[in-house]
Amino acid sequence: MTSSVISFKDLILQSPALLKGLPKRLKGLIRVASQTDKTQGSLGLLLDDIAARCPAQEALVYQGRSWTYAELNRAVNRLANYLQNTGTAEGDVVAVFLENRPELLLSIAALSKLGAVSALVNTSQRGQVLAHSLDIVNAQRIILGQELAQALETLPEGRKVWTGESVFVSDSALAEAGEIPDGYIEFTAACEQQSEEPPLMRGAGFARDVMAYFYTSGTTGLPKAARMTNGRFMKAYAGVGLGGLQFNRDDRVHVCLPFYHATALAIGWGSILAGEATLVLSRKFSAGKFWQEIRENRVTAFCYVGELCRYLLGQSESKCDQEHHVRLMFGNGMRPGIWKAFKKRFGIKQVMEFYGSSEGNVGFINLFNLDATVGFTTVPYAIVHYDHDLENPVRAKDGFMRKVKKGEAGLLLGEITERSPFDGYTDANKTEGTILRNVFKHGDAWFNTGDLMLDQGYRHAQFVDRLGDTFRWKGENVSTAEVENILARESGVLDGVVYGVEIPGTNGRAGMAALRLKDAQRFDPVSIYQSLASQLPAYAVPVFLRLCESLQTTGTHKYQKTGLKREGFADEAITDALWVCLPKDKTYRPLTKEIKRAIQNGEYRF
Repeated sequence: MTSSVISFKDLILQSPALLKGLPKRLKGLIRVASQTDKTQGSLGLLLDDIAARCPAQEALVYQGRSWTYAELNRAVNRLANYLQNTGTAEGDVVAVFLENRPELLLSIAALSKLGAVSALVNTSQRGQVLAHSLDIVNAQRIILGQELAQALETLPEGRKVWTGESVFVSDSALAEAGEIPDGYIEFTAACEQQSEEPPLMRGAGFARDVMAYFYTSGTTGLPKAARMTNGRFMKAYAGVGLGGLQFNRDDRVHVCLPFYHATALAIGWGSILAGEATLVLSRKFSAGKFWQEIRENRVTAFCYVGELCRYLLGQSESKCDQEHHVRLMFGNGMRPGIWKAFKKRFGIKQVMEFYGSSEGNVGFINLFNLDATVGFTTVPYAIVHYDHDLENPVRAKDGFMRKVKKGEAGLLLGEITERSPFDGYTDANKTEGTILRNVFKHGDAWFNTGDLMLDQGYRHAQFVDRLGDTFRWKGENVSTAEVENILARESGVLDGVVYGVEIPGTNGRAGMAALRLKDAQRFDPVSIYQSLASQLPAYAVPVFLRLCESLQTTGTHKYQKTGLKREGFADEAITDALWVCLPKDKTYRPLTKEIKRAIQNGEYRF
């Protein structure tokens, strides 16, 4: 890992470019700093303003079709009026279950105009996990994409999820039009004959009001619904959009990340709106078609996660690699080890890396265009010493924590204040469980990010790793408890622990499960894979299995994962039987020395 610290000289050398947009940056930062619970501002109100200011400006491009801001806003109003006329009111929760396409954006914006809440369900969820996600937000109705209709059929039989008429969005990408299920109206029919004027009695759009729910990995095994308030969205719009990225009407910004994550919705779309720029929306990321889409749509900036960059770098080099108009890329999770190689190969001048989470109260942004850093922050934070064996932050004899020194890594905390609140989750117990109290003095409160960060100095940091009960793989957070709970229901499994391990040349950590079996001789690799794959998103299915005779526990009977994580899958000292699910396999196979060597040499593309 490149662990370069930041020097004063580094900042001075990059200052001219930063000063160029200083008035706009100050405007954004002032807007963030002056925000209170009663400040008005929302996605819906922004669309109204922009449509009135520049109606003919191109707002959205999707698969060859284009919408101006005026056209987009009228379409949002039609849907908002339908929803309002059929019972959706301020504060109601509507589940939005679609893949990336224009109707998804229309739905989120329409609900924002009503002061209603979008529950942005992860499109990978199925069965009990999906049912839980709908339950914890008490969704009154759903806007369902045809492409996910079968996913909804995995809900427990006979379960009634909502009471109001719901919307079914047909999908032209599918071979046949979907039959409209009972209790639904087709999207186009719902919007016909509706007024194109803004809905009456619109939601006030106060900063404290919840705009959307995002689903984050739960430490109890099921997702948590994190609140995205209007205030948090407007902070992304002003702080990142105006203060950081500074798009303009000539910019065409490509987003292929799912909008059920805050990176695409708040950072991506929020910053595009701040610049009155054009959103070039992609249904899904495709490494093979990515640069083609960039060129065909004359894209000037794109949104990324680190995994996306690794896939692009893994493609065969081409003479067209630098034939594009991209001046900037922005996102999170770019690994220091590929940072410079990516910029050089694809001719990218600026990487605007940032750090944040759907629920967190601390964020960083790389305004100085330095390499291998998530940037700096103006909000109060601390990076404290962390004990990896005990899996807890360290408290000194006086009971308080200590900050790490420059160049050291530790646990990132965000101080909870009136200006940097922690909005929390729908479950009050889970909200409290994420708060650390009496950290540096009696009575203070800090949000535990669960992330290990390296202090680079001058309020800059470098992301190191996820900690605790989640790890990141394929651009998604995996809950170890969720996978462990499913493994515990397997008839041949006595107990098991799940953790993330590093595979050379990949981003994040691949899942590995250490299992103690009732009878190792009767282990069925096909059966256990099929069971896991039917209940988990593909990214959460463990890549490796380790069959152990016993599993160590701590004095408080918690499973000891530290040693297992350290050994990973390749440590020569491991005597337990190891199994692996290779790319495109639908089962586990023994991890032989030859396969292990091939994995370490990057011969398999995970």
